[in-house]
Amino acid sequence: MAKMHTRNKGKSGSTRPIRTEAPVWSTMTEEEITKVALDLWKQGVSTSEIGMVLRDKYGVPDVKLITGKKVTQIIKDSGEEIALPEDLYNLLVKAIGIRKHMNYNHKDVHNKRSLQNTEAKIRRLVKYYQSTKTLPADWKYKPETAEMLITR
Repeated sequence: MAKMHTRNKGKSGSTRPIRTEAPVWSTMTEEEITKVALDLWKQGVSTSEIGMVLRDKYGVPDVKLITGKKVTQIIKDSGEEIALPEDLYNLLVKAIGIRKHMNYNHKDVHNKRSLQNTEAKIRRLVKYYQSTKTLPADWKYKPETAEMLITR
């Protein structure tokens, strides 16, 4: 598939093996995974980092294979609130960083375009999350107030 803002196709990555159940060597139970995921979430770790910690430290190849739920769903089911989806959060952090750079480097036209592309991605993602009711319908991205959204 082509990349969004270039004509390049990108490099192909490895694909996961097709599995329907957890491998035999994975020893953690569903309750243990849920407990570790919630503990990490309360420490302020993002959902993707929780998955990497479970993979690297605890030997869990795929959380969904064992629990039947993704890390985000485990957090939501426990009653914890997720303010923003992680991909939108990361794009907001990136846009804020580029904006700070542009304050000091006014003539940097390459990063000006990068900022435009990033903010376009943010707007498209917001439209998607509003249609799936993940974000409220009146939520809007405003560059002036974006830094206040990046509190966790």
